[in-house]
Amino acid sequence: MRPSGREPSQMRAVTIERNAAMKAEGSCLVAFGDTKVLCTASVETTVPGWLRGKGKGWVTAEYGMLPRATGTRTRREAASGRQSGRTQEIQRLIGRSLRAVVDLEALGEVQITLDCDVLEADGGTRTAAITGAYVALADAIGWMEARQLTRGKVLRDSVAAISCGIYRGTPVLDLDYLEDVEAETDANFVMTGSGKFVEIQGTAEGAPFDRAELNSLMGLAEQGIGELTLMQKSALGA
Repeated sequence: MRPSGREPSQMRAVTIERNAAMKAEGSCLVAFGDTKVLCTASVETTVPGWLRGKGKGWVTAEYGMLPRATGTRTRREAASGRQSGRTQEIQRLIGRSLRAVVDLEALGEVQITLDCDVLEADGGTRTAAITGAYVALADAIGWMEARQLTRGKVLRDSVAAISCGIYRGTPVLDLDYLEDVEAETDANFVMTGSGKFVEIQGTAEGAPFDRAELNSLMGLAEQGIGELTLMQKSALGA
């Protein structure tokens, strides 16, 4: 039995609330159970120096956790003067995941920055951030299209992410914190709405896993991403 009482293939309750920040071109408050992440998309009229004059845009992300997103206060990284390796790795993952479904030439010479701020952390913050950031990105691109600021169809597909793991010998979907700290294997899957893989992160935290267990985790991930894709479409009114 999982600590939450869920079945192995059962996700936590997921909610996606659009327009959570009134001043951003796109925004979303996403919740995977008790994990809550605020995602905002900002359209900027400049691109990185290495892209200037090349007729292409850029999509990037920044990620952070509020001090009391966890059980004890975590010092703000700005106070220490540098980001942790974990923060840098996660925000790069978010950026890569979103760029996988964006036509950067159709975007034009603008940059969209996704800020993903974790309000409450209970496992799966990076997967919730990617899932919510896509919705915020879609709204920002819709904002641009309404003002004829794009050069064609920008979004080629949707993208979402989910965690899976082997908990007490059983493959399970969407780990919460209690499962995450005890899992023998922990994996994160990023997939498009059409079912293609963008990134797979898998680690044997305890005992090594075999091909059959990996296949089980992939099957759970495909199911979970399918559910999340439908929720994204519903939130966006598609």
